[in-house]
Amino acid sequence: MPGPAVPPAAPSPRSPCHPAPPVTGLTRVGCPHRFLASKEQFHAYLREKEEKDGSCQSEPPAKRVKSEELGQDGENREDAGAVEKEPAERKRARGQNKSRPCMKPNHYEQSRLCPSVTQGCAEKCYFGPRCRFLHDVGEYMAVKPPDLGRSCVLFETFGKCIYGVTCRFAQAHLGDGYQNIINTELAKQWEGKLLVRNNLSKDLQHQLRKRKFSFKKADEYLRGLQGEDPKPDTLQSPSPTCGNLPFRRICKRFGADITCGEMAVCTNLLQGQSSEWALLKRHHSEDIFGVQLEGAFPNTMTKCAELLNQTIEVDFVDINVGCPIDLVYKKGGGCALMTRSNKFEQIVRGMNLMLDVPLTVKIRTGVQEKINVAHKIIPKIREWGASMVTLHGRSREQRYTRGADWDYIAECAKIASPMPLFGNGDILSYEDANRAMQMGVSGIMIARGALIKPWLFTEIKEQRHWDISSSERFYILKDFTNYGLEHWGSDTQGVEKTRKFLLEWLSFLCRYIPVGILEHLPQKINERPPYYMGRDYLETLMASQNVDDWIKISELLLGPVPTNFTFLPKHRANSYR
Repeated sequence: MPGPAVPPAAPSPRSPCHPAPPVTGLTRVGCPHRFLASKEQFHAYLREKEEKDGSCQSEPPAKRVKSEELGQDGENREDAGAVEKEPAERKRARGQNKSRPCMKPNHYEQSRLCPSVTQGCAEKCYFGPRCRFLHDVGEYMAVKPPDLGRSCVLFETFGKCIYGVTCRFAQAHLGDGYQNIINTELAKQWEGKLLVRNNLSKDLQHQLRKRKFSFKKADEYLRGLQGEDPKPDTLQSPSPTCGNLPFRRICKRFGADITCGEMAVCTNLLQGQSSEWALLKRHHSEDIFGVQLEGAFPNTMTKCAELLNQTIEVDFVDINVGCPIDLVYKKGGGCALMTRSNKFEQIVRGMNLMLDVPLTVKIRTGVQEKINVAHKIIPKIREWGASMVTLHGRSREQRYTRGADWDYIAECAKIASPMPLFGNGDILSYEDANRAMQMGVSGIMIARGALIKPWLFTEIKEQRHWDISSSERFYILKDFTNYGLEHWGSDTQGVEKTRKFLLEWLSFLCRYIPVGILEHLPQKINERPPYYMGRDYLETLMASQNVDDWIKISELLLGPVPTNFTFLPKHRANSYR
């Protein structure tokens, strides 16, 4: 695996194969006093350990300055150990970091090699005389950033790395004259195997961009509707979340039964946007897989349903009527559809006619915090033809604050029958899952809980608490980076895209409190973890709420960050003082 080896960790006091015995106690945060620490003690320990091991690397000043200007990165390394007088009450950060820095991965490499050279067809450059990329391999290698490791996961897994000299682990598969070595015996084993489905072909993209794709069934349905939808605007897609394909592979490995792609905006799919179609990709390990669509009008949603029905392989299509973000809500999509009954009905009926697979709908309790309307809408959704509803037990105004209302979910499950209803909200342990299933729901959907502890699926199926060690958690991250390099690439652009999603995920993982140091079980999802000392250095590092420490973990897996690297998590609540 690329990057330095896992830091030495003391062996876990309990075997991860057996549940830890419950420890009694009633402290608010749930950690015994021998583990609790002040912020100053916590960061002083990490700093002392780094200096002792010589692992503390100098950082580009621009990285820290930029993060401090934005004011949401937690503590920086210089003042982490300083004594601060904290106010008695602090307002918790909410919402998204909308002005966070946006450094695209390809910006970290100034001189890039032309793709035609990498793919062995330099004489047929796609860009012709206007090409701005380098065509001389020697010239490129002279300015290429140093390799990040001696082994390439693509070469070791598939016998060939399609990124050739541009791979950041190229020394593993470059021969004389920068020739890309191929392990023919291993490569032959993968011939003809389709690992990832639902790719956007150039031909289909051309048809969509030139508006030559036929929407015969959708046009026929839409002609029967009264009124005309406004001309759809291109909606800037919300920032991608952590539910990407490499993360879903982790969840499948731990026992998730069903996976669903990230929310895709229907108007962008209809325009053939590559970045939007990437959200529909399905790994071969995802045996039951669906895609989730967002849209505000029957015209675009119905056409999108017909398009996907003809071009991709899925087991269900989900309409996201639970998205609370302003960008979507103000356009009439997401939660706003719960207040636009006519359009909502036309969308559900129209999409159901277009699809050969089940249509599902995800909703919230309502828009306003104390006004539940889901129980009124669910019978209509069933009548319109949807096969299933997923209910998140919070309103749009609540977002993710306070507890999910499972009593209301139970009431709605009875109303939905015989249509299945899945419940969603606040599940972080097998006890939470058991209580949810006792509410009469047909199943449960797990979102944040899986981000905090993806092994939750194993805990639910085996009905136990898993006292997973820090080294085991590190190897989960290692697997994620391997999956990321497979999916996004092992060149600079792919490495930095993998790092970006790894850091976003680490902003959730740091909330996990190890079972072995909890004073009472189970941990609750909305309890903010205190500062505490782990049972070894790595466990303590993984508990850090400091962005710089997340970056440090990424460097253990993917090597040093580029100069002027910046990162700020999508959600403000994930990075706090």
